[in-house]
Amino acid sequence: MSELWRRTAGDLAAMIRSGDVSSREVVQAHLDRIEEVNPIVNAVTVPLIDSALEAADAADAAPGDDRGALHGVPFSIKENIDCVGSPTTNGVPALANMLPERDAAIVTRMKAAGGIPLARTNLPEMGARLDTDNPLRGRTRNPWNGNLTPGGSSGGDAAALATGMTPFGLGNDIGGSLRNPAYCCGIASLKPTVGRVPLASVNAGEYGGMANALLTDGPMTRSVADLRLGLSIMAGRDRRDPQSVDAPLTGPIPTRPRVAMVTKLPGCELPAATDSELARAG
Repeated sequence: MSELWRRTAGDLAAMIRSGDVSSREVVQAHLDRIEEVNPIVNAVTVPLIDSALEAADAADAAPGDDRGALHGVPFSIKENIDCVGSPTTNGVPALANMLPERDAAIVTRMKAAGGIPLARTNLPEMGARLDTDNPLRGRTRNPWNGNLTPGGSSGGDAAALATGMTPFGLGNDIGGSLRNPAYCCGIASLKPTVGRVPLASVNAGEYGGMANALLTDGPMTRSVADLRLGLSIMAGRDRRDPQSVDAPLTGPIPTRPRVAMVTKLPGCELPAATDSELARAG
């Protein structure tokens, strides 16, 4: 099996642009990886095999001057974000056939940048828990230890990223649903400021009240560079979301990253070896 599944989204985009690999090779490598490891972790709910390969062939045939930042690169989509042709189930049996009429804003923008929808990923019912299990799709396992949670509610994308089934994932967050699975599975994510990334899916607004005021879609990746790339693609105003604003991702990239870390929590002590290594790293 091809080792292309180990590459970041940015690396894959560069390799496709240079002609080192084709989009079909990249998509097929990830489909093969899904077939190999998804039975173990149950992170992917529906692989979009036919449409992904068809889109990959179209990407390979496209002229060189008609290519976006993620041209030919596959991405996965949490099952509460609209993607035409695939149900927005929210992990609920009664919504198993809820087909959206149009793509969510972030899916539209990922496609416009050349990205290819590869698979749908798991979540708890209505994205309402910091674990990933539901009566429609079952439980997603932590890829590092099957007895532990992958986090939630975007745990399917996090586990899929950690196991190389996708190089880029789309999730969302009210109170930790992007960030919690990121630390559980050892990947990268962030919660964009509400309004920076437009929220436009069939379930946008269904939470109501304060929860809806905190809800935002966002990127999940295996590298901080991919996070920046993804946020630059998805950010910006969309007429379907009155809270959305234009807030371009500008400014220099720091040459020396600054990292904030919580090292002491009540009832949760770091091992001494970990504490000393963090101190040594500055």
